Amino acid sequence: MLDSLRFAWWVTAWLRGDASTDDVLDGVIGADATHVVLGLPELGLGGEPGVAQSLVGGLGRLRVEGGTGAGLAVPAYGDPVGLGGPPEFNTAALEAGQAVVTDAGLGLVPIRVGAVIEWHCLPAWRRAVPDVGEADRGLRAALRDSATALAELDVARWRPEAADRLINLRHAPALPQVPGIPPRCVELAARGSQAAEIVEVALEDDGAAISAGEIERRRQALVPLDRAVRRALSAAGSPEAWPPG
Repeated sequence: MLDSLRFAWWVTAWLRGDASTDDVLDGVIGADATHVVLGLPELGLGGEPGVAQSLVGGLGRLRVEGGTGAGLAVPAYGDPVGLGGPPEFNTAALEAGQAVVTDAGLGLVPIRVGAVIEWHCLPAWRRAVPDVGEADRGLRAALRDSATALAELDVARWRPEAADRLINLRHAPALPQVPGIPPRCVELAARGSQAAEIVEVALEDDGAAISAGEIERRRQALVPLDRAVRRALSAAGSPEAWPPG
């Protein structure tokens, strides 16, 4: 599960009064040693410049700034899904491959340092995120099309692990239960995470490729799925995209 997805879900639950501070700390930090927040003093949000603040302190500042929710962005170069700017934040999010965007005008980008995650806080503008229903349909279609293309390319020969995952698509991983998160979004995030593993495994190396052309065909077969995965996760992790109710 992406660090930013876990953060976005738990922080949204906390900001909306659905989870206690202790629950959020346990949910966000998980098996890590600790999480810290950097950059808040530089943004004029209290503290000593250059000094990391605790996760509790960072959450408190979000609430003071009027935050009511935190959403996920899973961008890639050439496809900045979930980002709205400014350029400094977009660049940091693209380098990390993930980020959190709050409705308080603040964005957080995770950087892992051993067993510690540093959340670097930067100004973040409003953004557009895919609709959950649209993202769900897109992921289903991309999985179907990619599975067909990979079968034609004999995925079972060059990446049996990817073939196994395609066969087991109906058995999505169980994600942590976070209060207030719509079940449909939990299910979409689970399937998106499962599909992301297929992309990662299939692109891990060139497997049994015998030509540059074959390598390129394999990669092209996974481009639509990778794009659909990032849209699905961004929608499932962003309150502004969730269905009402």
